[in-house]
Amino acid sequence: QDAGRQPWPGPVETLANNTAAVEKQKLGIQMKKETQTDRSHERWAHFRFGVIGPLLAAPPERGQLQEQLAQLAAKKWRHPLSGEWLLLGRSTIERWFYQAQHAKAGPVDSLKRKIRSDHGTHPAVSAPVGECLRQQHRQHPSWSCQLHTDNIAVLVEQKPALGSMPAYASVLRYMKAHGLFKRPRRGPAHSPGAQAAEARYEAREVRSFESEYTNALWHLDFHHGSLRVLLPNGQWVYPIVLAILDDHSRLCCHLQWYLAEGAEELCHGLCQAFQKRQLPRSILYDNGGAMIAKETEQGLTRLSILFENTLVYSPYQNGKQEAFWGQIEGRLLPMLEGVADLTLEALNEATLAWIELEYNRKVHSEIRQKPLERYLHDKDVGRPCPSTQQLQLAFTTEVHRTQRRSDGTLSLEAIRFEIPSRYGHLSRVTVRYASWDLSSVHLSDPKTGAILCRLYPLDKKKNADGLRAPRANAVGTPEAPPPPSGMAPLLQKILRDYATTGLPPAYLPKPQTATDAPTS
Repeated sequence: QDAGRQPWPGPVETLANNTAAVEKQKLGIQMKKETQTDRSHERWAHFRFGVIGPLLAAPPERGQLQEQLAQLAAKKWRHPLSGEWLLLGRSTIERWFYQAQHAKAGPVDSLKRKIRSDHGTHPAVSAPVGECLRQQHRQHPSWSCQLHTDNIAVLVEQKPALGSMPAYASVLRYMKAHGLFKRPRRGPAHSPGAQAAEARYEAREVRSFESEYTNALWHLDFHHGSLRVLLPNGQWVYPIVLAILDDHSRLCCHLQWYLAEGAEELCHGLCQAFQKRQLPRSILYDNGGAMIAKETEQGLTRLSILFENTLVYSPYQNGKQEAFWGQIEGRLLPMLEGVADLTLEALNEATLAWIELEYNRKVHSEIRQKPLERYLHDKDVGRPCPSTQQLQLAFTTEVHRTQRRSDGTLSLEAIRFEIPSRYGHLSRVTVRYASWDLSSVHLSDPKTGAILCRLYPLDKKKNADGLRAPRANAVGTPEAPPPPSGMAPLLQKILRDYATTGLPPAYLPKPQTATDAPTS
């Protein structure tokens, strides 16, 4: 019964078999890596040239070619792609030898494998099916290849004139060869802005860019976090983070979590970034409500900072900012998942520590340098940051209001403000304020933009005490009125001109009687 069984391998044989398997696996991995980096046609050409190279270097004597060919055919050779051992036929080696010997361009080029005559074509995908695929991809660029294949199968079933249905692998190769890749949806499908963005993406190529100098361009954006925080009122909310990055150095100038993404939060974080670093030359952001607010745009203009908005439904233009969110969601927030009662203050404290001590001091994978080192050592075109008060005045909007003549007040956001009496002669006044801070409202010069004075809300209870300050005139304190000067010069001239005409009086005087005398 045991005659047909093989003996069980011993420890030495098992170790030898395992070692051979490991070496074979390593060789296969190495050959696979080399195959991915080199073209297979070139690898075959070098392999064939290595086989017949000795015959070309030392041509055999007359009548000895067949003997040397037999010796080469008896050897084992490594497959140029898989690394497996193989044997070559004598006729095959002879054909390679004559092919290289009579080559005009070079022996290596002549030994390359022939390219198929149908290379680059897709016989399995007929022309009508290919046209349906291209048209379907233009209409639905966000569909997967499997979804395209399933829908084409229904069309082929309904319209036999299209031809036979290709396999999924054939459809996949066809779509890759023609650049029909899956793309994310750019806004609502029927939105005119989304359609314009899609057409622009198809017509214009997308290229990566980088500013040449530090503080030449900043990026900023809001991002909704995936980790909740607990508020003092007992509510769980998802905070929103504002990040500001320098384009050249990838340095995070400032990062802070908020509960909203309005213009107040944007200006608050932006002013901190200015005070930490410097004033940049330009800023790039999207078309959010906080970015297009009047306070933001007018503030950046007063600080001589050029601001640009990305195109609608085109987040790839701010790609560095979008890539940064992967660091926040993939590294920072997972380290805070174990905190039971995470507050907004604790989140901001941990975030700023992580930014300053890890992100800004860690080698960036793209620039191959620490962001902080590149920020400090490369050429800087930033400008000094003004004071906090100047920054507060910069991020305000400028509006025009009509002054009430009755009490010298104006209305702003349904609140009345008093204007000093020295500016009471102005009918139209220019006011600068921030919509989120009506405690700081200023009267400004409409031509120069200079701040004239600060305006305070109307206090009716204080005005009810009856005390009034003396009126201050803008042109100076008025003098005492002069005595009456008599008839006006114009009327005197009219009387003289009328007298020179010689015309009689134009009325008849009424005779005076005793009854006409006034009674006491």
